[in-house]
Amino acid sequence: MPYPEQICAPMRTDLTTAGFEELKTPEQVDQTIPGSEGSLLLVINSVCGCAAGTARPGVKLSLQKGDKKPIKMVTVFAGQDIDATNQARKYTLPYPPSSPSIALFKDGKLVHFVERHHIEGRSAEMIAENLASAYEEYC
Repeated sequence: MPYPEQICAPMRTDLTTAGFEELKTPEQVDQTIPGSEGSLLLVINSVCGCAAGTARPGVKLSLQKGDKKPIKMVTVFAGQDIDATNQARKYTLPYPPSSPSIALFKDGKLVHFVERHHIEGRSAEMIAENLASAYEEYC
């Protein structure tokens, strides 16, 4: 059963106000990720504490670092947009399902992935630095 929207709405807004587009259906995921040109950043959002404490802040901070940034930024919400999240996870294989998590694609191919265990126990600054390095290489 999905989380109630009233719980998730502020967590969604945290990313959409930073320029992320929500993908809420498997069809939207399939239309966006595999045929993307250039760099695309996908955040698999979550209600957990590490999403609020370090993942979302780290992602937003990463966009303030350096000159290179992803061309497109999208998000799915684990535990709420269940079918869209499951579809997005097909594009992050061979990594196991993980939320929150952050994926960077280049021309539709996964080139960098930050799993939950790379988020837990790390600061937003550490996550931002990791992502900024990936942007420098792939964006």
